[in-house]
Amino acid sequence: MQYIHRRLSIVALLLLLTLQPVWAHPQVPGPPQKQPVALTNATIHPVSGPVIEKGTLVFDGGKITAIGAEAAIPENAKKIDLAGKHVYPSLFEPLNDIGLVEINSIRATIDAQEIGQLNPNVRAVVAVNPDSEIIPTTRSNGIHLAVAAQYGGLMSGRSGVIQHDGWTWEEMTLKADVALHIQWPQTLGGGRRGRGGTEETASRPEQGIEQLRQALVDARAYGAARKADLNFPKDARWESLQDVLAGELPVIVSADDLRQITAAVAFAERENLKLIIAGGYDAPHCLPLLKKHDIPVIVGGTYRLPRRRGDSYDAAYSLPAELHKAGIRFCISARSRFGASLVRNLPYHAAAAVGFGLPSDEALKAITLYPAQILGVADRVGSLEKGKDATLFVADGDPLDTPTQVTAAWIRGRKVDLNDRHKTLYHKYEQKYKQQ
Repeated sequence: MQYIHRRLSIVALLLLLTLQPVWAHPQVPGPPQKQPVALTNATIHPVSGPVIEKGTLVFDGGKITAIGAEAAIPENAKKIDLAGKHVYPSLFEPLNDIGLVEINSIRATIDAQEIGQLNPNVRAVVAVNPDSEIIPTTRSNGIHLAVAAQYGGLMSGRSGVIQHDGWTWEEMTLKADVALHIQWPQTLGGGRRGRGGTEETASRPEQGIEQLRQALVDARAYGAARKADLNFPKDARWESLQDVLAGELPVIVSADDLRQITAAVAFAERENLKLIIAGGYDAPHCLPLLKKHDIPVIVGGTYRLPRRRGDSYDAAYSLPAELHKAGIRFCISARSRFGASLVRNLPYHAAAAVGFGLPSDEALKAITLYPAQILGVADRVGSLEKGKDATLFVADGDPLDTPTQVTAAWIRGRKVDLNDRHKTLYHKYEQKYKQQ
């Protein structure tokens, strides 16, 4: 019997080694920066300030050291002439499961959902797969930053900001914990149930809300007990909620329906939570409420169908413009039913919003600076400024235009390989037709 078990273990190991390359991309992560780099004669888009024509951007040690029309260039710098090219800060996807899901239809490649309703201690970044094939195809379009977030249950866990280059999840992590994620129970008659919802919370929303309330009550009681007695037994779930209760870590609540949004705002005010709304389809119906409490919205994509028969056809497309006009902080995500595989379309979600009233400069900020500000990492990324990370890309045009190509990119000063499976297959089948 032991011999049979040993043979089965060997077979299983061989199968694992055989299948592993299927899920791993061949691109080599960039090495640390060894000398200053000066991008010269480029049109630089800092995002946080006016465009710089024929400007120079210098970075060293992974940080931007100089930027401007007459920025000083170190003698030992590697100069790259970018005449006719544009330099932008890397695009930022504020809410997706990139790195956690490879193929949506294959359960073995999905690591974005835990069992149970309450998992506040689960950290998404530790499950990120650095070898995901989706990462190279995403960064080829200028998207080098993303919030990797899990879904499912009521408290799904804690998301983190990752960079799309690195050998391990530790190297890829920009900030390990940026928010606790809550899937707000769907109110009855509120339209389609959101991703990650359950039949239980959809049919009994008040029961789900009570579970959330009780979890916070228990976490507060645990915190008080730990403060009174340091020997009180630790509980990972309640321990992970202490910074949330202290208002140090925001809560991202997935809510599209008006009743969901208003209930979530009331809940956050009552529990003294720092709230961010994700999705926000019905946000235009409660603009004064969001403005009053200064609640930012992560727009859940503009490529969405109307949720109800009587909704305007452009309800999703015009949502960012309405939030902008109302003075509500917002950013744009590329969330869709196909998840991480379509994060590469992030700039086109912003472009669709431009077609329905959002100024183009605001659209660019909505996928660069604004998500960095909302998620608390604007001191490092989101714009091109002295002292910030050299996480940027070079393009031959406006990234919101589909024909624009990204020609070079750096993440924290590391040169990024822009090849990917899509390009490899394109060149392969290009040869097929040339050989005929």
